[in-house]
Amino acid sequence: MRYNFRFMNRINELFQTKKKDILSVYFCAGYPKADNTAEVIQTLEAHGVNMIEIGIPFSDPMADGPVIQNAATQALRNGMTLRRLFGQLKEIRAGVNIPLLLMGYLNPVMQYGFEAFFRSCGDCGIDGCIIPDLPFDDYLTDIKPLAERFGIKVIMLITPETSDERIRLIDAHTDGFIYMVSSAAVTGAQKSFDEQKQAYFSRINAMQLRNPRMIGFGISNNATFSAACRNAAGAIIGSRFVTLQSETATPQEAICKLLEALK
Repeated sequence: MRYNFRFMNRINELFQTKKKDILSVYFCAGYPKADNTAEVIQTLEAHGVNMIEIGIPFSDPMADGPVIQNAATQALRNGMTLRRLFGQLKEIRAGVNIPLLLMGYLNPVMQYGFEAFFRSCGDCGIDGCIIPDLPFDDYLTDIKPLAERFGIKVIMLITPETSDERIRLIDAHTDGFIYMVSSAAVTGAQKSFDEQKQAYFSRINAMQLRNPRMIGFGISNNATFSAACRNAAGAIIGSRFVTLQSETATPQEAICKLLEALK
C-alpha cells in the first residue's frame, strides 16, 4: 500500500507561498455527471484555482442550502458513493498539483470507516478533509491522531457564534487553515456582507490567530470575494459554482463565468 506523503503538506505549502487572494472552489462529486470528478478538478486547476474542496454527497447535508442539497441528491441518484469517489481520485495526482480536500458529513465517513477513510485519502494524495458535524472533542481524542498518521489535515469551522475560547482551542490544535463561516445560516450566494458580518471579521482579525483563515458561505461576486480577501487569506466558493455547473455545458464554461463575476 502506498501513501503519498510529502515533505510538506500542499495546504501548508500554499499558505506559505501565497498569503492573500487565495481562491478555493467547492464542487459536489457526482454532479452533474457521475464520472466527471477528474475533469472538474483538472479544469479548475488549469484556470488558476488555488485549492479545491471535493464534496462527498450525503442525503441530509444540514449545513448546506438548496443549491448544494439538490446537487448532492442528484449525485446520489447518479450512483456516487465515497468508495466510487476514491476510485475516481486514484490517479488524480498524475497531473494535479494544487491542494485537494474532501468535504463531507460524518455519517458517510463513519460508514466507510475512519481508518480506511484516512488511508484512502493518503493513497489518493488528498491533503485535507472538512467534516462539519465532527465534534471537536472527538477530533482531539480519536480523529486527529489517525489523520496525522496518514498526513491529512482536518480543517475545523468557526462561525459568528463560536466563542473566543473555542476559536483559540481550534487554532491551537489544528493545522492548515481555519474555515471561517461568514454566517450561522446555511450555504448560499450573497450579494454583500452586512455590518454584522464585517464586525465578526474584525473580531477574528483582532485575535491574531496562528492559522491562516479562509472565508466561506455566501461568496459569489467581486464585492463578497474582495471583502473576504481583505479579512482573510482568501475565499471559498461553493453554491455559486455549483449553480453555474447547472447552467453551463462544461466545467470550463462554469469556471470562466465564475472568474468573470469575481473581477
